[in-house]
Amino acid sequence: MKIDIPKFETQKELHDFLIKNHDDFIYQKKNAYKEADACGLSAIILNDDLTRKSETNDKKSIKVRAIINTTMVMDSHKDVHINGLWKKSLKENKRIRHVREHKSGFENIISDKGDLKAFTKIYTWKDLGYDKEGNTEALVFDSNVKESRNPFMFKQYKDGNVDNHSVGMYYVDVKFALNSKEEDATELKAEYDKHINNIANKDEVEKQGYFWAVYEAKVKEGSAVTDGSNSITPTLSPKEAKVKISPEKLAINKFLNIE
Repeated sequence: MKIDIPKFETQKELHDFLIKNHDDFIYQKKNAYKEADACGLSAIILNDDLTRKSETNDKKSIKVRAIINTTMVMDSHKDVHINGLWKKSLKENKRIRHVREHKSGFENIISDKGDLKAFTKIYTWKDLGYDKEGNTEALVFDSNVKESRNPFMFKQYKDGNVDNHSVGMYYVDVKFALNSKEEDATELKAEYDKHINNIANKDEVEKQGYFWAVYEAKVKEGSAVTDGSNSITPTLSPKEAKVKISPEKLAINKFLNIE
């Protein structure tokens, strides 16, 4: 959920307010179901349109690799997802669904059960069309999208129209990070310093001066959306994706116990 922060005349007034209320804000975030749709942050422009139209018109199902979420980038909720946040949830939740725009009901399910594999994978930002150095841990759906299951979304993916995704989730472990010199903000400043140099849109974070670091979340579903709060969530291919990974990245994946 997005936390509305009042405007203050001075930075000290803002920091005093955030230091006093950050525990309440974390409570609100952990007790709300988050649908990561856009709500006002500057858009991140991707260099490449990674979506592709299906090469054949007669198939009744297509293999889609969808990037549902990426870590280490601040989204429009002022949240930064930290690597590893999905590990526990992916092991425990066997009922994750690929759906349309966070909607419930059978008519909105794109795939689930045997037609869906949800996992995490290390990509470079450039792999996903964002001209930045560094890596991200992506929440990935390999989805068998069938025309018989959801004709509308089958056509959207087949025609290459889906270029944004969003995750529906509950937060479990959240910490507040604040770039402040106030004496009672020592722990908050340490949290800020711990991550700031690894955040892809660092400049945006520095202008704002704070963010929420999300260490664990429960994934319920991943959605095809028109605009997500994290825009680095493309469709990599309507075909089975075969991404070449360097030996270095393979070693990182093995170390993190991800695919």
